[in-house]
Amino acid sequence: MPKTGELDYKRPKLLRQLRLRRRRQGLLWRAFRARRQLKLVQDQTDQIASGDILLFAVVRNEETRLPHFLEYYRALGVEHFLIVDNASNDGTRALLADQSNVSIWETKASYRASRFGMDWVNRLLAKYGHGHWCLTVDADELLVFPKALGATLPDLVGHLERNSQLGFGALMLDMAPEEALGTATYSAGQDPIETLPFFDPGPYRSERQSPLNNMWVQGGLRERKFFADRRRRSPTLNKIPLMKWNRRWAYVISTHSILPPKLNMIYDGPSGETPSGALLHTKFLPEIVSKSEIEKQRGEHFTQPELFDGYYDEVSASPVLWDETCLRYEGPDQLEALGLISVGKGAKCLVRDKDTESS
Repeated sequence: MPKTGELDYKRPKLLRQLRLRRRRQGLLWRAFRARRQLKLVQDQTDQIASGDILLFAVVRNEETRLPHFLEYYRALGVEHFLIVDNASNDGTRALLADQSNVSIWETKASYRASRFGMDWVNRLLAKYGHGHWCLTVDADELLVFPKALGATLPDLVGHLERNSQLGFGALMLDMAPEEALGTATYSAGQDPIETLPFFDPGPYRSERQSPLNNMWVQGGLRERKFFADRRRRSPTLNKIPLMKWNRRWAYVISTHSILPPKLNMIYDGPSGETPSGALLHTKFLPEIVSKSEIEKQRGEHFTQPELFDGYYDEVSASPVLWDETCLRYEGPDQLEALGLISVGKGAKCLVRDKDTESS
């Protein structure tokens, strides 16, 4: 029989686990209810085969990005795209409808009220992603990873499975032009890195957060330019975009954190012991100036949007993001040499599904 002292020691941990389990169940219930907000407008999910790598995304007015985005991820090994169109009023819908391996849902519901689209994504992941390797990214994110982990996503997930890894983390790396925002040129289908070739090599700082055990990474270009005097409000740069999905799991805030909490140990920051990549963040294409004015009015992208009016105003003023500390992007080898991505150091995490299903 356990001693009283042992029970007192274990009780806070058990209570924390119970709260997190209830939180996860609440997120799954929200996602289930969110099905009412999603209207299926193009269903090609019957094409999905066992072992296919799937990509999930929420988009709005991305007709200029999507041609390269789809081409890039097809070449990387994605077999099917499951896309939620959040009330686009440009050519996004028509472009997606013309694709052979894209299923589309539409919604006019609030992006912010859906936890920034995660209720919709969790719903689709639970219904279609179970047992598949699933990549959840934004339209302005391009995943790269060390060459030693493979040239394609099938190579990468093969490596992860051989090493008992359930997922793959990444640093969101802001890319920038040399010119003032809004003055460079970009055309649909073009590689956005040609227009946004520069990034900040650092500094980046990481800390493990409780109670989710998620790594919190901040720093880099946007912090330097827009949040230097309020660094704690600068963007969160850690993500876990690639997972061997289980229908009992749920993303919490974007792909920054996930439940059960043990899954967050998959990513331990730049230069960590687990394999990691980068999401080249192409937010600052020329259209960002006009889009910032629109998004400020919509107020859909932040929990307290009024606190970020100054940020939108600064972007709308077409600043120069580049400075002499920036580097021109040369490829994954460069990022690995800088310690921003890693092949890992032999560490294993979360080796059995049952360990995480019951957490």
